[in-house]
Amino acid sequence: MNGRRPVSPPLRALPGLLRKLAVDRLGMMRDAAALDDAVLVSMGPKKLFVFNRPDYAKHVLADNAANYRKGIGLIESRKMLGDGLLTSEGELWREQRRTVQPAFRPARVAAQADAVAEETMNLRDLLMRRGADGPVDVLQEVTGFTLGVLGRTVLNTDLGGYGGIAHAFEAVQDQAMFDMVTQNMVPTWAPLATQRRFRRARRELIRTVDELVADRSARMTDGEEADDAFSLMIAAARRQTDPRTGQGRLRDELVTLLLAGHETTASTLAWTLLLLARHPHMRDLVREEARGVLADGRAPDAGDLRKLTYTTQVVQEAMRLYPPVWILPRVARQSDEVGPYSVSAGADVLICPYTLHRHPDLWERPEQFDPGRFDPARVADRPRYAYIPFGAGPRFCVGSNLGMMEAVFVTALLTRDLVLEVVPGDERTPEPMMSLRMRGGLPMTVRPVR
Repeated sequence: MNGRRPVSPPLRALPGLLRKLAVDRLGMMRDAAALDDAVLVSMGPKKLFVFNRPDYAKHVLADNAANYRKGIGLIESRKMLGDGLLTSEGELWREQRRTVQPAFRPARVAAQADAVAEETMNLRDLLMRRGADGPVDVLQEVTGFTLGVLGRTVLNTDLGGYGGIAHAFEAVQDQAMFDMVTQNMVPTWAPLATQRRFRRARRELIRTVDELVADRSARMTDGEEADDAFSLMIAAARRQTDPRTGQGRLRDELVTLLLAGHETTASTLAWTLLLLARHPHMRDLVREEARGVLADGRAPDAGDLRKLTYTTQVVQEAMRLYPPVWILPRVARQSDEVGPYSVSAGADVLICPYTLHRHPDLWERPEQFDPGRFDPARVADRPRYAYIPFGAGPRFCVGSNLGMMEAVFVTALLTRDLVLEVVPGDERTPEPMMSLRMRGGLPMTVRPVR
């Protein structure tokens, strides 16, 4: 291969970059993006390529996706997620994707609109009740909402009694990041606080998943043709020749679906509501649109999605600034050329939507919150892979349509009926884990619109 070598940070900068891998991953990615659109960081024999252009992202994630397997961060997540849809590879991944795909067909998602709307109304009422007593952690409440929607629409299972799932997943992600930074050199049995928390969380998740599987299996009748993802996964597990293999895969798939199915949407909702609170003029525009489309206080339905155009743009812009999938790590199976650059076999490759969405050559005033960027006329002039909040290529998020429905319904309805304000003096910062979480929750005051 005769491609060029990307620029590398000066040797004096390497210690700072590596320290940021542990304590400031977004800062590390911003530093790399500031150097160039293609950067090579060498850590002894380990090579890390960072690419920050739409055509480079397209090549790695779509055009030559078969040459790249899941990479740093997701590899470490296998301790808890096993071989679920986020971490599996090859034929196993394709089989898992085919299994759950019917549950996320556009027509089926549209048919779940009433359930999503009902959960949205419940969330509004809950915030009104709790807001009467003082500030409410809105992130916690929207996390409960997304779990409820996941249970009703995707799993055909009531997750109302399983609120501890979210906290367990926080511990799992903390462990994955710890393992990434320490290169898996610290065993999980070590008597460290992070390890103990992870072991407790793993036991809790396994117990929860086993309970859910037992309950859903008991409710499935012979010959039932249910189209929810849980039933499809159980049916696939029963077709396995080895029952233990089937049960193991089912557990991995359900754990992954529980994590991916609620956390990314909850994060998007929290960032959207925070941004609107910081930009009252845009919040007023959302309220005006919601009052026109959802007149007389009614709940939204499937047909309203295409009418809530400005609200949709607000959600899209929130995901530009704070993409739920903030990093897409890969490992090159074979040597490759990405644009003019040579990538060696076995090298780590990072595509970072967080920095790509802020590229100054692609976005005017990239740090500014401007929903108008997603007006169709402006979108038409932008490279397709400049905006990839749900990933891209074969591994594009299977639940993106449902996630957008949830985010648009909640943003429209809560803004129509409530005033959500940030607690004075409170600053929120992103926490880059498997998704771009909001550190420390989102305390807000809540009052009805007058």
